[in-house]
Amino acid sequence: MRRQSGLLGIVLAGLAAATMTTGATTAAFAQAEIKIGEINSYSALPSFTDPYRKGWQLALEEVNAAGGINGKKLVVVSKDDGGKPADAVTAANELVSSEKVVMLTGTFFSHIGLAVSDFAKQKKVFFLAAEPLTDAITMTKGNRYTFRLRPSNYMQAAMLADEAAKLPAKRWATVAPNYEYGQSAVAVFKALLSKKRPDIQWVGEQWPPQGKIDAGPVVQALAATNPEAILNVEFGPDLVKFVREGNTRGLFKGKSVVSFLTGEPEYLDPLKDETPEGWIVTGYPWYDIKSADHDKFLKAYQAKFNDYPRLGSIVGYGTIKAAAAILAKANSTDTDKLIEAAEGIKLGSPFGEITFRKSDHQATLGAYVGKTAVKDGKGVMVESVYRDGKDFLPSEDDVAKERPKD
Repeated sequence: MRRQSGLLGIVLAGLAAATMTTGATTAAFAQAEIKIGEINSYSALPSFTDPYRKGWQLALEEVNAAGGINGKKLVVVSKDDGGKPADAVTAANELVSSEKVVMLTGTFFSHIGLAVSDFAKQKKVFFLAAEPLTDAITMTKGNRYTFRLRPSNYMQAAMLADEAAKLPAKRWATVAPNYEYGQSAVAVFKALLSKKRPDIQWVGEQWPPQGKIDAGPVVQALAATNPEAILNVEFGPDLVKFVREGNTRGLFKGKSVVSFLTGEPEYLDPLKDETPEGWIVTGYPWYDIKSADHDKFLKAYQAKFNDYPRLGSIVGYGTIKAAAAILAKANSTDTDKLIEAAEGIKLGSPFGEITFRKSDHQATLGAYVGKTAVKDGKGVMVESVYRDGKDFLPSEDDVAKERPKD
């Protein structure tokens, strides 16, 4: 019996040692990677989010090839929100609770970005908003846990208003999708242009539902206001329908048009030879950008995907590069340390160096402003100039007035 007990003790001791070793290995493996969560409207708007996903996949590959985050592998766990705020919050909760991600990234639609931002505030988790453009996300509803990469509505409106103010047109009408993004874009553009040009009259507004524009009545209603210029905020399939109907009914003849986002390839390409010429737009003329930073990105993207990048590609790539830079600088996954690291951080991008401003957590990534044209049967941007985001940020006084105190 004693011998059996002795043997049993040896066996049990061996099992215990093996268990401890396995546990230690598992712990070491867990510590050898850092997981971040990513949420976007992949099924709701594939024209933008598919290139966006390719962009962040390229960035993730480059980050890990360069040694990861201070030697730890970066892992992205991605979820589709289906274009619904409730689903985005559910996804965020699963990523934080079940996947144990150390930060959240992504989102496209502004109302979804706001929902995830509020979740981040409630759960005290770092959120790097990639795409949502509403000013509220960094201003009236801003919080210490949320940062944003893309230039906001205010920034893009300021870029466009500079050009719009030069036009002789005095009678302006607007058309925009009736949700947070469209409402925010119209409001800030009107305010900025009216300040530059007090002689402007706003003679009409059209607010079709996002993704469900009935272009005929919208174009007819705009024409009835007899505008000299039109602000357009439609994008995606709605933009195609609006342009097609506007061309058919002659809405754009003899009128100036200023348009958010239309110069982005994901929205310009589907217009093909129906592209209206001479619209003043923000966008991404990837074929016309001459810089070492962009050339490097372009070659890597084309080599990996055998395709040209869209603006979504830039946003996805920049999002993961920014997340990696913040994690590396913090050298920690603690939320407070991530916030401290992100405030004022400087990092590279295909558009050059950018900074996340401390006061409102807005990045200084800029945008290209130019005009639409048709070349070889395809819509393109011409006369494009890069506008550095740092030159179009809301003033520090405005941030102090509008942003809630943390």
